[in-house]
Amino acid sequence: MKLFRFVFVVVLAALVQTAFAGESPATTQSIHSILPQQFAGWQISGALKASKDPIAADSANAALLKEYGFTDFESATYTRDDGRKLNLKAARFGDASGAYGAFTYYKMPQMLKETIPDQGASLNERVLFYRGNILVDAVFDKLTAMSAAELRDLSQALPSPVGNARNLPALPAYLPKPGYVKNTAKYVVGPVGLEKINSPLPESLVDFSVGTEVALGTYETSNGHAVLILVSYPTPQIAAEHLRRLDAARQPNPAGTPALLNIANPIFDKRTGPMLVVATGAISQGEAQSLLSAVNYDADVTWNENTYSGKRNNLGNLLLNVFLLCAILIAFSAVAGLAFGGIRIFFNRILPESLLHREQEVDFIALNLSGGQADGPHSKVSSSIKAG
Repeated sequence: MKLFRFVFVVVLAALVQTAFAGESPATTQSIHSILPQQFAGWQISGALKASKDPIAADSANAALLKEYGFTDFESATYTRDDGRKLNLKAARFGDASGAYGAFTYYKMPQMLKETIPDQGASLNERVLFYRGNILVDAVFDKLTAMSAAELRDLSQALPSPVGNARNLPALPAYLPKPGYVKNTAKYVVGPVGLEKINSPLPESLVDFSVGTEVALGTYETSNGHAVLILVSYPTPQIAAEHLRRLDAARQPNPAGTPALLNIANPIFDKRTGPMLVVATGAISQGEAQSLLSAVNYDADVTWNENTYSGKRNNLGNLLLNVFLLCAILIAFSAVAGLAFGGIRIFFNRILPESLLHREQEVDFIALNLSGGQADGPHSKVSSSIKAG
């Protein structure tokens, strides 16, 4: 029995190790690969180029990509049987916020909206979209009616981030809809991005050292265009302190030198929760107050703890695995029982006098109780009575 238990444990351990070993290559490939080998009839032509240097993705905006959390980059040329070509560039970031921020930076006002997950925009043969934490820049040599559908298939083939890395920033959702000029929303998380979007507020007043986020949008007014800036800080106290700095920077210094914030257009601001709302540009006071009043912070409690709703923590999968394990154990028990019985029969055939069996003839002591009763005292008494 000890030998049987040892063999059973060894076989079970080997099966478990094989199962985990079978998962490892696929998991590793999904982590390190961005672009698929083929999708929707497109196949890679030539070698796929990969790099972890943001300069390879965009040398002019390498610092900006790094600020958004750039991790790696891939590019490839795809072809179809009809001879068409497609050039793809894919940049991956640490989370979906980085991909969204880069998407807002590269998106141009003249682009048209495309229904490609998560968001997409196009201009002629170029299509820009992001999915999760991956930003894709696609350039067709010839567009067809199915080009958008093909890119939707590509978006589904891209690896998805896990956990909190899937969450998009909440700040851009506070930009009001009325009067908004399409494709002008920008989202930045550092001084490089703030400078590149030509923000009216300088970096010294925004202060990215405390984990600040900035969303900016352009709005139509009766006098032209105005810019609305949302600055989000970790706490309302930090936001209140920076509002005081902003108001102080608009005032002339005691020595008569110009103000730190020297903007020709008037500035209107307010604080709502941990956010600063600033409006400036060709806008009247009434329109500015209306625009500022449209932004109100809504406290949203987020539960970041794992909800255990994935495949590995699903109750149905747990029960299925329990039944599967029971079936495996029953099968092993049946095979082991047949093997053990077969070995005994085999040894009984070739070694009938072995230690596996007793001797055929075994001496034992037997008491013949029934034979003794015939000559017992009761029989003698009966005989005496008859004789008398």
